[in-house]
Amino acid sequence: MRSRSLPAWITALAFLPLAAFAEPTPTYRNPILHADYSDPDVIRVGDRYYLVASTFHFSPGLPVLESRDLVHWTILGHVLPRLPFAPEYDLPGPVPTDDTGARMPRDQRTVGQRYAGGVWAPSIRHHDGRFYVYFATPYEGIFMATAEKPEGPWSAPVAVIAGPGYEDPCPFWDDDGQAYLVHGKVGAGPLVLHRMAPDGKSVLDAGTVIAEDAKALPVLEGPKLYKRDGWYYIFAPTGGVETGPQTVLRSKTIWGPYEHRAVLIPGNGLNGPHQGGWVETPSGQGWFVHFNSKGAYGRIVHLQPVTWKDGWPFMGQPPPVGDGTSGWPVMQHAAPDVGGRFPAVKPQTSDDFSAKALGPQWEWNHNPDNKRWSLRQRPGFLRLTAAPAPNLVSARNTLTQVLQSEHAVVTTRLDATGVAEGQRAGLSMFGQGLSWIGVARREGALRVVQSYSGAEVLGPPLKTRTIDLRVSVSDQTARYAYSLDGGESFVELGAAAPLRFSWWKGARPALFTYGDPTKSRQGYADFDWVKVTP
Repeated sequence: MRSRSLPAWITALAFLPLAAFAEPTPTYRNPILHADYSDPDVIRVGDRYYLVASTFHFSPGLPVLESRDLVHWTILGHVLPRLPFAPEYDLPGPVPTDDTGARMPRDQRTVGQRYAGGVWAPSIRHHDGRFYVYFATPYEGIFMATAEKPEGPWSAPVAVIAGPGYEDPCPFWDDDGQAYLVHGKVGAGPLVLHRMAPDGKSVLDAGTVIAEDAKALPVLEGPKLYKRDGWYYIFAPTGGVETGPQTVLRSKTIWGPYEHRAVLIPGNGLNGPHQGGWVETPSGQGWFVHFNSKGAYGRIVHLQPVTWKDGWPFMGQPPPVGDGTSGWPVMQHAAPDVGGRFPAVKPQTSDDFSAKALGPQWEWNHNPDNKRWSLRQRPGFLRLTAAPAPNLVSARNTLTQVLQSEHAVVTTRLDATGVAEGQRAGLSMFGQGLSWIGVARREGALRVVQSYSGAEVLGPPLKTRTIDLRVSVSDQTARYAYSLDGGESFVELGAAAPLRFSWWKGARPALFTYGDPTKSRQGYADFDWVKVTP
């Protein structure tokens, strides 16, 4: 038999190292979540990462997100099924403002609402086999809830410190078992440290100020307390949300005195890269999850690499000019070493309302009236029954979710058969300077309507039972359209509506209905589905 020799290039392949065939190192781009998960905190338990964030007046409150790789996240659920802290979280009375929200009263406790109250800057920790989440509400105190599993069920919140004026709590269990709680004060005041009961339910003293320097540490808030190599570290933003850096304080004793340095400073197009949590992968890599304010989109989530030198963390990348202590945020970087590759999951958005419960992406504006919404009255639909309200800011049972991308198209199908005289129902980008598209019944006839800041633009009469409503979001602006042919074609209605950052939150898609306060009969609106396309 005639022998054949292989071509030289094939023979050479046999002698190449295996690394020559390896996949390229994966990378990620910031932001990892172009979504308003403000004041994020993060931990690792085993090979999973968990993130919590502020939700303020939205209910259920305090989402828990899960990730396998620190880059891609899904929503597990919420710590708080409702906000039980005060009657105002039920939105019991009309808000004395027009739809712009421009005349909100200073004392929000007297007008039947809690806009900008609720859950502020939570911390999540895992201790002795249980998950703990601490958070403050600016009027009611510092609270804690605990669970065996991150998806819950979570215990009812316990008031660790009752009363107004507290913010940004973080617990810490030391090596000797002693528990502590550090927190700030509303207005970004000093950092205060308490001894805490081992079960985490109460503090044992009045607290000691451990950091306060208005000149060197202006607007000091959001503390996260850690221990590493015998040092106590407090990661805390300074300088204000819009332009401040991330600062780290350290001390050999938990009570101080603390020295400090800025470790992540504005750069690469981010003006205020700060406030978040530090976490390590099983391989020992360090990472910092933080937010950066982006106007009407809210406070979106970034991920920075963390290395350590001389007992100090260094975040991000070296700036063009610097002394080696403060980093710039990275826009793209090698992905975290988490021991494997995992699917590129995303937080949930679209919903066909066929399940027995609402998906974890949904949050009501304030606590809902559970007698006025249902997934069962008409299976496969979300039914919202109107209550009288002078405007959408005052209306109960407005169902919202976090906008998950910079550019998005949100579409819903509305069956308006049950809409009563004077009632409005539709799709909104919820926030101050309210804008929406929907239907209204006037003198017995249904009309398509678009509204911005209280001014309504009338579209055609609605002669079919259903209508598709759409909002397209880009460049912090909403554009509204409707379809009367089952989504085959859409017609724009009204002018483009600029979106606004409102009550500490970014603008978000919302389904709503509310009725005319002068009418005794209130109708309902049936939403068939919601589709979100990034």
